[in-house]
Amino acid sequence: MLDLPDRLPPRARHTLLALCLLASACAPAAAAAQSPSHRSTTGRAARASAAQPAASRYPAGATRPSIVARPSEFARSAARTRSRKKKHKPALHGNPLRALLAFEAMQRYYYIQGSGLYNGEPFSYLWPFSQALAANVSLANVHGVPSSITSELRARMIGLRNYLDTNNSGQPEGTFTSTLAAFDGTVAPPGGPGGTKYYDDNDWVGIELMRVYRQRHEPSALGSAEAIMAFEMAGWSTNQQLPCPGGIPFSNDAENTDRNTVTNAPAAELAAQLYRATGDVQYLAFAEMAYEWVRRCLLAPSGLYADHINAKGIVDPTLWSYGQGTMIGAGTLLYQATGNSAFLYQARQTASAALAYFTAERLAGEIPFFPSVYFRNVLYLDSVTHDPPGSKLAQGYVDYAWQHLRLTNNLFVAGSPPSAQLLVQAAIVQIYALLSSPASTYF
Repeated sequence: MLDLPDRLPPRARHTLLALCLLASACAPAAAAAQSPSHRSTTGRAARASAAQPAASRYPAGATRPSIVARPSEFARSAARTRSRKKKHKPALHGNPLRALLAFEAMQRYYYIQGSGLYNGEPFSYLWPFSQALAANVSLANVHGVPSSITSELRARMIGLRNYLDTNNSGQPEGTFTSTLAAFDGTVAPPGGPGGTKYYDDNDWVGIELMRVYRQRHEPSALGSAEAIMAFEMAGWSTNQQLPCPGGIPFSNDAENTDRNTVTNAPAAELAAQLYRATGDVQYLAFAEMAYEWVRRCLLAPSGLYADHINAKGIVDPTLWSYGQGTMIGAGTLLYQATGNSAFLYQARQTASAALAYFTAERLAGEIPFFPSVYFRNVLYLDSVTHDPPGSKLAQGYVDYAWQHLRLTNNLFVAGSPPSAQLLVQAAIVQIYALLSSPASTYF
């Protein structure tokens, strides 16, 4: 029996059934999964950019390169020696075509046919999987793509089931949450080792489930998103002895003491989406609470948001583009939900500071996942304010990637040495797809 907090919205008390239904349908597609041989104590952010300090603890395998590129494999250099052949004129052009080509390469090199899962150790962590899901959802919103892209969403939903843990694998939870069902950072038992749940990863999944719900009007997608929201709400810290009380931590690991911008701001975005879909005011209240906590505890004098605050009250001042992006998006969604222009004003302030700070050079120093989140939220704000500086920056980013970071097989690389991985490929697909679709489909 699940122990549900009294403050949980009545609707959310029933939506756990949706996740349980997902679990009951899980095929043992990942039955032969091996547990990771080691865990890294360095952060996902440190893996994304060696020039900046670690932001939070995350398994090293989540960002481990799958292909290290050789100079001869880059499309730009190969094009000089390759003979030109007349090809059939494609139905798509420009950004939509590039999004489709990048998606097809992602499926060809990373997807495990018939499993619903992507390559990893042996399967990808939830973080890259969530972005492959986001890439599929984003591409499905592009006019003119093959109908197979939309139908592939069913396979992504089947794959997602493999990460669902309804009883925390029989292990005690961390200090921040109850035993609510949610998605593990790795494939859950019996197919994989399961383990730590990351709140931001569950946020990314929930946001995409809401987009799937808007696309396909499937009640199960809405119910699953509500169950994730229940997990997020239960993770809210109630320890009044902590510096800057409140907030959602990075993970439910008992050793984790960090509360982050990118766990609270995406939770606010998900809650705002759920309020729009259900009209449940408790979702709106939680969105406002999470958003205001980030502003109170992590807003720097520069107008940008720091990475996290720890149990001693020490704020990590590292600035990441996706942290700014999710606060921009949360403010915009809250403005749309409430009509309160203060939220829009704050979102525009953050966007102005972020656009000044995150030059093309700084964005190039981050793993492409971070800019993909940043661009999505800036473009969403632009659609409300009719001020489009974000699109030019995003277009320049992927144009450079197409010319300089693309291999002959249409895989994209990042980092030093240049290497390809699912997280990178999914981010590029998303940016091209977002530039090819209306911003109303972003959330």
